[in-house]
Amino acid sequence: MELEIYEAFISAGVKEDKAKAAVESINKEIDKRYRLHADQLATRGDIVEVEKQIAESKTEIIKWTIATMFAAVGIFAAIVKLFPPAS
Repeated sequence: MELEIYEAFISAGVKEDKAKAAVESINKEIDKRYRLHADQLATRGDIVEVEKQIAESKTEIIKWTIATMFAAVGIFAAIVKLFPPAS
């Protein structure tokens, strides 16, 4: 990209030293903007970590769901045993 910008300045009649300075200035501004937003960008490591946390959460949800189902069946069985249906 730098070369294309430099060549565009030269073909527009800008002197070599001014064209180089302009390209360097553009690069500095791009780098400055990137640094401002770099903290907000997710890296591959961040994504892997989130995927791991999601998988662990799924496992926990499944365990609690199964435990709750067994508890509900146990409570239902206790209620039926304590209070048998009238015949």
